[in-house]
Amino acid sequence: MWLSILLPNPLAQDAAATAITFSVSLLWLRLVDWLVARGLLAQKLSRKIIHIGTGPPYILCWNLFSSAPYAAWLAALVPLAITAQFTLVGLGWLQDDAAVRAITRTGNRREMLRGPLLYGLAFVVCTVVFWRHSPLGILALMLLCGGDGLADIAGRRWGTTRLPFNARKSWAGSAAMFAGSFIFGSIFVLLFAALGNYVLANALPHSLLALAAVALAATLVEALPLPDVDNLTVTAAAVLAGSWLL
Repeated sequence: MWLSILLPNPLAQDAAATAITFSVSLLWLRLVDWLVARGLLAQKLSRKIIHIGTGPPYILCWNLFSSAPYAAWLAALVPLAITAQFTLVGLGWLQDDAAVRAITRTGNRREMLRGPLLYGLAFVVCTVVFWRHSPLGILALMLLCGGDGLADIAGRRWGTTRLPFNARKSWAGSAAMFAGSFIFGSIFVLLFAALGNYVLANALPHSLLALAAVALAATLVEALPLPDVDNLTVTAAAVLAGSWLL
């Protein structure tokens, strides 16, 4: 789309789009690694900063690709390659101490085989299955980034009152999950509609109400006592609720 004027050939456009998407994603990850290594960003905070900040620029880069049917697969190579790297590091087959410090809670590389692995796979699946022509994948990934990411930060800082059915979660975290999900999801779903990627079935007030309902459903699922699989369950809840309400 956005590169079509400069590069009318779809192959050239998609090659450039893939290179730009890789560069943007890797620069973001390495910036956080650098901040952690120099003590400018706490390790517990850095993993959620990555969680929140990885998705938005990646999804915006979707608009750089052509309308060719293989474009989604090229875009999906970016999270697939990064997830593969994290997997190799988690297995001990690749050394990347900076990534371990920035992404894990305790500095144990094997943590990368849980949350970060599911996070990356969610990006790959949503990219390939939904791409930019459906709001479902965009919504699911934005709830995963903005909602689930902010929930952990808010819960650690203000989560003194715990949920009655899950002592690991707090009311503050769930409130941040809902707010972040609604804000991130609404901005990107409406933005991609305005850019002409798809047409929403409902008028703006009804669409916002539906987005709020999806955010609430994802918040309820995130609050369940299912450790280490939030990245999977939140994504699935967003897709299921979105397919029904949007």
